[in-house]
Amino acid sequence: MQLRQVKVTRNEPTADATDKALLAATAKGDLAAFERLHQRYYGRINAFALRLTRRPELAEEVAGDTLMAVWKSAESFRGEAKPSTWILGIAYRMALRACRKAKRDALHDEIDDDLPAERTGSEEVETLFQRKAIAAAMERLSPEQRATVELTYFYGYRLTEIAEITGCPVGTVKTRMFHARARLRELLKGEA
Repeated sequence: MQLRQVKVTRNEPTADATDKALLAATAKGDLAAFERLHQRYYGRINAFALRLTRRPELAEEVAGDTLMAVWKSAESFRGEAKPSTWILGIAYRMALRACRKAKRDALHDEIDDDLPAERTGSEEVETLFQRKAIAAAMERLSPEQRATVELTYFYGYRLTEIAEITGCPVGTVKTRMFHARARLRELLKGEA
């Protein structure tokens, strides 16, 4: 199985400067600045959280909790990292907590195994089965490994940025990626 890396356009220098200014204004209690941050980041955080939690209601909760944490702790942003890295770091920790809580509560996500009702060609069916196989394999990774794969292949972050987001050394990120790839190959070998 070959994961293909997707080039993702993230914050450009002007967006970083805008986000830094919005965070600084938010730190001073500027509700309008926070609303702009909310508009800029809610969808991205929700999509990231959904990939980690696999549950839409948890992803929405994580997105809301993350943005509330940004509102409350904007003054702690020191500008050492990009604003998006700092915010996704908060989202990552919130998503891990949500996953642990869901596991404690014995709530499990199920992958929808239903084929679309309309008729599909053999290529579409094969693609659908491949997506489901990858989704099922990703589900079996630990949340930390899944986050590393998601941040790399779906969000385009570099290892150093992932280390900042996850709050661990680059070596740990590399190890997680190594083990995640090996596990995905093992899980998908039977699917090929």
